[in-house]
Amino acid sequence: MNMSRPDELFEGKNRIDAGRLYLVSTPIGNLEDISLRALKVLSGVDFIASEDTRNSGKLLRFFGIDKPMISYFEHNKQSRSEQILDRLKSGQSCALITDAGTPGISDPGADLVLQCYESGIAVTAVPGCCAAIDAVVLSGLPTDRFVFEGFLPVVPAKRKKVLSELQKEERTVLLHEAPHKLIRTLEDLCRTLGPDRRISLCRELTKLNEEIKRCTLEQALAYYRENEPRGEFILVIQGGTPKEECFWADMTPVEHVAHYEQNGLSRMDAIKQTAKDRKVTKNEIYQLMVNENRVGGGD
Repeated sequence: MNMSRPDELFEGKNRIDAGRLYLVSTPIGNLEDISLRALKVLSGVDFIASEDTRNSGKLLRFFGIDKPMISYFEHNKQSRSEQILDRLKSGQSCALITDAGTPGISDPGADLVLQCYESGIAVTAVPGCCAAIDAVVLSGLPTDRFVFEGFLPVVPAKRKKVLSELQKEERTVLLHEAPHKLIRTLEDLCRTLGPDRRISLCRELTKLNEEIKRCTLEQALAYYRENEPRGEFILVIQGGTPKEECFWADMTPVEHVAHYEQNGLSRMDAIKQTAKDRKVTKNEIYQLMVNENRVGGGD
């Protein structure tokens, strides 16, 4: 009979390996959400790379962990990644953490992971909190298929392109947004996706004042115009309904008219119906028929 304790059974899997990068998920608000494995890894690695060493320092002090730290964020990732890789290659182990949640989601952690793989350095994830996943399961919207878009681009042309793509998106959509940008984003979404699209606005997740507001885009916009947005938001937006397949999608306008004629409509009625399908004037279709020599004097 095997009388091994659970910690002995998992000792091999949970050991801290030299020269390995650990992606350690940290709480997004409630410190009790940290895992035992995360605490073990943070206590056992040689050094910790953090998005913000001040915020992470508070977390580590709370749990009595004292480890060397270096900052690793968007604006210093090029120089710092070289330092981190050099230390990993020398046999040191490193834990990468973000301000909150899972590293590599909407932060430069993904870049470091790729560089590790390209350098032959092993990477392990210590799973835990992820604000996007927390929000989608609380949203009341479909969770079988969803897409994470992060923050919408600020540059107008790029923003317009992404919003245009979201018009065709049938999956549930997740966005991050800062409070001071929320109203503009809701205005853009309302205009692009329509005022009746359902949305769940999630803020302060796992904290005392956790709030999930479920409504339409129009209702959300009206509410936050009257009530100042506070805290970081995750927007979970209902996907669009599938558009009915157009039987004439691959037909030319002339072939489209011919289809209706073959089904018993007169030439002019077929032209009218084709114009209606394509949302153009019947004169446009008629002129195309003339150009193709498909309209004779007797039609």
